[in-house]
Amino acid sequence: MPEQTLEWFVRMPKASIGLVAAVVLSLVPAAAHAGALQRAALAQFASPPIIAEVQVLRLDATLRKAMDTGDFVGLSVAVVHDGDVRFLRAYGETEAGSGQPVDPDTVFRIASLSKGFASSLVGLAVSEDKLSFSAPVSGFAPQLALPRGGEKSLTLADILSHRTGLPPNAYDNLLEAGILPEAILPEYRKVKPTCPVSDCYAYQNIPYDLSGRALASAYDVPFPALVEDRLFKPLGMKTASYGLGGLTRTDNWARPHTRKRQADLSLPAHPWTKIEVKLPYYETPAAGGVNASIRDMAQWLNAQLGNVPEVLAPEVLDLIHAPQVSTPTETRRMREAMPDLKSSHYAYGWRVYDYAGQTVVAHGGTVDGYGAQIMFVPDLDLGIVVLSNSRSKRLWKIAPMFLDLILGLPPKDWMDLVPDGSALSAAR
Repeated sequence: MPEQTLEWFVRMPKASIGLVAAVVLSLVPAAAHAGALQRAALAQFASPPIIAEVQVLRLDATLRKAMDTGDFVGLSVAVVHDGDVRFLRAYGETEAGSGQPVDPDTVFRIASLSKGFASSLVGLAVSEDKLSFSAPVSGFAPQLALPRGGEKSLTLADILSHRTGLPPNAYDNLLEAGILPEAILPEYRKVKPTCPVSDCYAYQNIPYDLSGRALASAYDVPFPALVEDRLFKPLGMKTASYGLGGLTRTDNWARPHTRKRQADLSLPAHPWTKIEVKLPYYETPAAGGVNASIRDMAQWLNAQLGNVPEVLAPEVLDLIHAPQVSTPTETRRMREAMPDLKSSHYAYGWRVYDYAGQTVVAHGGTVDGYGAQIMFVPDLDLGIVVLSNSRSKRLWKIAPMFLDLILGLPPKDWMDLVPDGSALSAAR
């Protein structure tokens, strides 16, 4: 971009810069050095809102190309920046071959993104002196028995940060087999512990759900109703709910899909097929029971960024986003997808990453036929939410792609959309 052009670009009316920037950048060759020049020019001469506008155009173009791969049935994505929803897009179908499009109000299961709702409500309860993070779990879950009597020292903080001493996802297989949590809790005493209570991290679902019991006991209100009154309603999350009945109460809900793995990569992928909604994790509502649309989740993201202090005050967010335990296994797992990841921790219902020098708060969720991810950078007041009714490798690349995009990191073909592996200009 010549110097005279840059000077003209800077002096243009702001209302016109975004459109012109998008056109100019679309005409520049898609070479890596051109991408660096584009970013440098924008960073030096354009205001942050204009940069955001160009990035939104690039994000939408990349997601459309990703949809063309057939790797998704339905997809919804939202971006929030400075308290505003800057991007709200829906792609694909609620059911493969149905012709019914996903829209911003289509409801998905959000799986383990549900954990952030429980921890946020616990943060509120702590701020109101209704609960304490040091409260013994035995007070609201007397059925629980851990190896070596560990239940006697287990606290609410341990539950919310996955420091039970149990191996990862302990007895989720029993839950999936249809055994209710009440019958599973006493069986944990038979499990070989990985460490003493409070000493190490191992992700859980059934024990995490005990946080919902603690809240119900503290307020004498059923946990789902409490979330409805304290979070869903005041945040304007009109389609958010718990349970299968909430998911299917209107016809505008995303059906779950799966497909067989293709052993021969030279052949086309197998088609997506609809599957039945699986019930077991609805039995652990605090851990995985929420349904919501992308419009709802944009409001949730905005609240987690601190832009709705009348619902979630800064001191509550500081409590639940503070790192509690190192998660080295998560660091190793995520570094394959996010090479700039330096370290990871678990807070209360949230993961905390050191990524390219920025603190990133995040969580992922998956249950049969659904995938969800949320990532945000509190210091930039910016984040993204992704919901899908089909799970694929590309699904988990959308949020990291966006992080690199907004942090100005070197271009990378995150979505594997360029045959020769070169950087995709739409993802810069």
